[in-house]
Amino acid sequence: MKALIIDDEFNVRYVIRHLGQWKQHGITDVLEAANGEEAKKIIERQNPEIIFTDIKMPGISGIEIMEWLNSIAYSGKVIFITGFDDYSFMRKAIQCNSFDYLLKPIEADPFNNTLSAAIESWLSEKEERQNKEKGVLEEVKRFRMNHVVTQACLGEPFEELEVASFLPLADEYDVTLISFYHMHHSEPYIQLLADELFNQDWGNAFALQHDQNLCLVISTQRHWLAIEEWISHQFDIPVRLVSGKALRLFNEIPRLYQVLQKAMDDQRYRTIHRLNDLDDAQRMQNIVAYVETYYMEELSLEKLANRFFLSREHISRKFKQQTGMPLSKYIMNLRIDQAKSWLSETDESILSISLMLGYKDEKYFSKLFKKVVGITPFEYRNLDKKLALTSR
Repeated sequence: MKALIIDDEFNVRYVIRHLGQWKQHGITDVLEAANGEEAKKIIERQNPEIIFTDIKMPGISGIEIMEWLNSIAYSGKVIFITGFDDYSFMRKAIQCNSFDYLLKPIEADPFNNTLSAAIESWLSEKEERQNKEKGVLEEVKRFRMNHVVTQACLGEPFEELEVASFLPLADEYDVTLISFYHMHHSEPYIQLLADELFNQDWGNAFALQHDQNLCLVISTQRHWLAIEEWISHQFDIPVRLVSGKALRLFNEIPRLYQVLQKAMDDQRYRTIHRLNDLDDAQRMQNIVAYVETYYMEELSLEKLANRFFLSREHISRKFKQQTGMPLSKYIMNLRIDQAKSWLSETDESILSISLMLGYKDEKYFSKLFKKVVGITPFEYRNLDKKLALTSR
């Protein structure tokens, strides 16, 4: 470590140099500067960790040096030295983010105590910076791994050697697809699993970027049962998984992913941590809210089953209990109610309204509307206009 003494008085620099217990505190080089200009050159060249500077000097003052250090994001510690026991100087020192200040004449004990504290603070912040930089690098690496494996799963070009670098060396791997319930935040669980696989040298877990609810696990052979047992103990949320596909060549990832995804869509999965009654009730409320939000899109029991971790039969039965009507009728009523609003409040054509509601056939929409409302959309719009005129 290096320290720099900045003072226009030689005697002050001499006293500080001889008072400081430099070696005891890990300082190997003690540098000196007689003015601000000289100090800036030394700082740019040597980058000392600790700086002692007089406040009042000819030319560039200690305050101006500190302001310059702040502008270049200096990470060391600055201690002001002043012969003025004046609050205005102290206040300015605090505003400039100095570590401390010492009054002249300098005494040995206060000086070395301040030196020790400054070094301890610098070392602590250095460790924090290193940990932060390490964390950022790990985050970038994790993002890259997830991106590459997602490309592979989607059949996009990817580097097989790069995927291999994410995994322990093995002749063959097992590939497993894990699905998380969409209302849960899956990232911490995937990271926890990835860390465990890395520590055990069993493989890796990848968050698929095209679907935040999916995780692909590539593990060395004969370890999946141990991994699944670990998941059952460490995860406190329900997950679905499809496993058992062997990976020998990394160019097989796209095909194997499609096989696993189809098995998941066809509900040929195993479940870890099933729902309790309270979770089940909450999930049905979530389903009803989801339908009321996305009723103009194509919805089916199968789509809801895949999204909400419940079987088609269970959703069908519970949805009717919750709303008093089957899913298809509930969606139809929502769409008809929306159609009424658009017919009354807008000039959109009936074709346009039918398309926005998800009906590609205008005649079918008109027939359905009449069946529910008793009149056609055209008649409803005209009647609504007549009623509006009558009420004026």
